[in-house]
This record gives sequence, structure tokens and C-alpha cells, in this order.
Amino acid sequence: MENRTLYALYCASVVSLGGFVFGFDASVISGVVGFVSVEFDLTPIQSGFVVAAPTLSGVVGTMVIGPLSDTLGRKKVLIVIAFLYLLSALASAFASSYMMLVTARAIGGLAFTSLMIAPMYIAEIAPARLRGKLVSINQLNIVIGLSAAYFANYYILGASESDASWVTDWGVDANTWRWMLGVEIIPAVIFFLGLFLIPDSPRWLISKGREEEAREVMGKLLPSDAIDTEIQSIRNGHDVESESLWHRVKGIFGPRMRLALVVGIIVGIVQQITGINAIFFYAPTIFEQSGIGTDAAFAQAALIGLINVVFTLVAIALIDRWGRKPLLLVGLSGIAISMAVCTYGFSQATYELTPEGLLEIQQIENVEEHFDTSDLDHMLGVIYQSDVEFKAALSNSIGTSAAREFESQFIKSSTTMNAVLILLGIVGFVASFAMSLGPVMWALFAEIFPNQLRGVAISFVGMINSLVSFCVQLFFPVELSVFGAALTFFSYCVFAIIGLVLVAWLLPETKGRTLEELEILFAKRR
Repeated sequence: MENRTLYALYCASVVSLGGFVFGFDASVISGVVGFVSVEFDLTPIQSGFVVAAPTLSGVVGTMVIGPLSDTLGRKKVLIVIAFLYLLSALASAFASSYMMLVTARAIGGLAFTSLMIAPMYIAEIAPARLRGKLVSINQLNIVIGLSAAYFANYYILGASESDASWVTDWGVDANTWRWMLGVEIIPAVIFFLGLFLIPDSPRWLISKGREEEAREVMGKLLPSDAIDTEIQSIRNGHDVESESLWHRVKGIFGPRMRLALVVGIIVGIVQQITGINAIFFYAPTIFEQSGIGTDAAFAQAALIGLINVVFTLVAIALIDRWGRKPLLLVGLSGIAISMAVCTYGFSQATYELTPEGLLEIQQIENVEEHFDTSDLDHMLGVIYQSDVEFKAALSNSIGTSAAREFESQFIKSSTTMNAVLILLGIVGFVASFAMSLGPVMWALFAEIFPNQLRGVAISFVGMINSLVSFCVQLFFPVELSVFGAALTFFSYCVFAIIGLVLVAWLLPETKGRTLEELEILFAKRR
């Protein structure tokens, strides 16, 4: 591998560390939410807000991050983002109340804008032949971070239940969820320091009239005889500084941008509305609904993280060979089928509290301090056809707070369900997402918008993506409580089918073209 390719890979890898921190931050909460819901006595909507708060603040961040990166540069903005990740991790681990935890996580949400800036930076330094692969490194790091958080949660949970002296000495048993959140401090520090070792984007430098600096950076990325051609190609685009921010905002709604904007909005919505963050952020909760218990739920969540990594590697291998559109079509088809499998699995489940199951509940330590188990006698032998009916009966019998605290144990001891079918459906969904919508969306966003409008346009579609993500995360616990798992997963199946049709109809292929060629392609197809 030649030095120029290695240098581009090095820059992409450093910037993509933000993807690792994002992935870790996003999924570590899946192990935390159960603990904090009990410790702070949270309602389903409050639990949802603990999970979704970063995405809401991320919406605010997306409104300004594109123009800010056009003004200050991609590198400086990424340094600020890394600092916010670090601050959020520290504050979350030491949160003493529900509001403090939500606030700390909201600070981290401002850093979620790294999802937009990292692909933008990588696309602007990468040769066209490698752009898809290099941009996908960010998504690979996201899924490695997701997986690392699942494994960290599983390890910390196991350690908290052991008799080792260090567990008590370090407070792991009493502060399990704080240790889960605190581990994020380590990658956040590494990301922050690494950003001081990369150059600014040459395209941004040229937009600021700093051509000599841009030439110096390009000399490490391109053959010397290609630098002048590349600079002239960039100059042919409008100078970012020649237009006001308001003019650029209006520009993304112009006729030349119509197709690119429509494609960006559709892909941004579909990526989230098919339920990926509900799966990642609530993985143990979902598996607990299948009746396998907390420890097994954490283990299966770790498996999901591993599947995510493997199929993201598949996407990186194929994205510049197959192209973006075929990957999206295959992935969306797989998502629809997988969600249909989950829908069927949950719809066939029944729930019955048996004498043996009640005995298991009675043997839980200190359970009588929370409710009188005799209040459950009238539920014995009653078969409930849905999780909603069963959980409602529990709440009516022992109270909402106790039912929520011991829900996992009740579900485990009372559910008759094909848990393997649910696992296969979730694995299929994650594999399909990881090889399509996950890496392809951000690669597309970095490609389909012209240089002079890229920051503003990615901010706009990123804001829509974040808003949809926030709604999915916030309302997922409520959907499970009100509609049940089967109907919730059915809705994701329907959205995947709609997305499949729209992508097949509207999206042109972008692989192998320069950013400037893509600008012309999308303008012609308006």
C-alpha cells in the first residue's frame, strides 16, 4: 500500500475514533437504563428520555454544526466534539439525579454531530476510488463501539454479581451503572488527543483562500501531477465564502438540489424509522421480553454487537464494488423480512403465571418488601395472549412500580415463546442494516451535495435523521407498554418496505465518481 493511501487511511482512522465513542455512548445506555429506572423510579416516558436526550440535543447541534464547520473548519469542530464527549462521560458517571443524568447525556448529544462531520472530512481528503471504503471506516468504528459497550456492560454486570473483593472495594456492585458509563472516558480522551495530529481538509482550506496549505496537505494524499487538476476542480465549485449563510440555506431548496435533497431526506428518515436505535439502545430489554432473563439478554446483546461489526466489514468490502444502491436494496429487503419474523414470533407468544413461576418470584431476595406475592394468586393459570395484557394484569395486582422493577423476572418465568426465532429476526435485522443503511447513508450524504452547500445540506438532513431517531428512542418503551412488541416490530417492517420502494425509484448510483461529477449528475436529474 503506497504512502499516500496509508496517510489517507491514517487520517480517516483518527477522525473515525469519534464513531467509536458515539457507538459506545449510544449503546452503553442499553445496560444502564434498567438500573437507573429502578434507582430513580422512572416512568416509561422518563426512561425513554434518558435514552433519547442525546438525540434531542443532537438535533440542536445539527442545525449549526454544518455552517460552523464551514466557518471554523472540520478539524476544529471535531476537537470541540471530542471534548463534549469527554465532559458528558464524566458527568453521566457521577450523576446523582434523573435531571443531572439527562443533562449530562444531552451534552454528549451535541457531540453526536461527529456523525456528520467525520464523513464530510473523510470524503474531502479521500481519493474517489477509495472514498466509499474510507467513509465506511467511520461506520465500522461506530459498530465496534456499539459492540464494545455491549461486551463492557456484560463484563461489568457479571463482575458486579461476583464475590471478588475488588468488586466491593471499587464499588462495582453498588454502582454498576456508573461503571458502565464511566468506561467511555477512556476512548473519549484518545479521540480528543488524536485530532491534534491530523491536517485540515484541503477543500476547506481552498474555500478559505489558503491554497499553499491545501497543496501541502494534498501532497500527502495525491500524486504531484494530480494536485493542480484537483485544485482547479474544487475552484470550479462556488466559493463558500462568496455566499451568505442564508443564501446557502435557500440554495439547498433550489431546483438543482431537488433530487439530492429528496434522496437525503428519504434515506435519513428510513435509516431511523425502521427501528435500528430501538434495537441498539434497548437490546437487553427486547431480549428480556422474549423471556430469557437479564444475564442471557446482556449476552445476546453482545452477540448483536459482534454481528454488527462483521456485516459492516462486509459493507466496506462491497460498497465500492457493488455500489451504494444495490447495498441499500438488499439491506432494506433483509430488514423488512427480519422485522416480519420478529412480528410473527412475538404475536405467537403467550403468558401464564404458573405455580412454579410464582415460586421463582417468591425466592427473589427481599421481594416481600416490595409487594405481597399473595396478590398474584388470582393470576395463576390465566393465559394472556399478549405482553400488554400480562403487564397490565401485573400492574393492577401489585402496583405499577413493583411490576416495572420485577418485569424481567415475571416475563422470564411466564413466557411461552420461540426465543430463537426472535433472536434470528434481530440478528437478521442488524446484519441487513450493518451492510446497508448504516455505512451507506453517511457515504451518500458526503457525496450527493455540492461542495459549496455540503455543510448546510448535511446539517439539514442530519437534523431530520436525528429528529426521527429521537422519536423512535423516546417512544419505544411507551410502544412496548401500550401496543406490545408484535405491533411495534410490524410498524418497522412496513417502514422498511416503503423505504425499499422509494430508494429503488429515486436513487442513482454514485460509486467511482468525483464529488464534482456527482454534483452535475444530480443537477441534471432534477
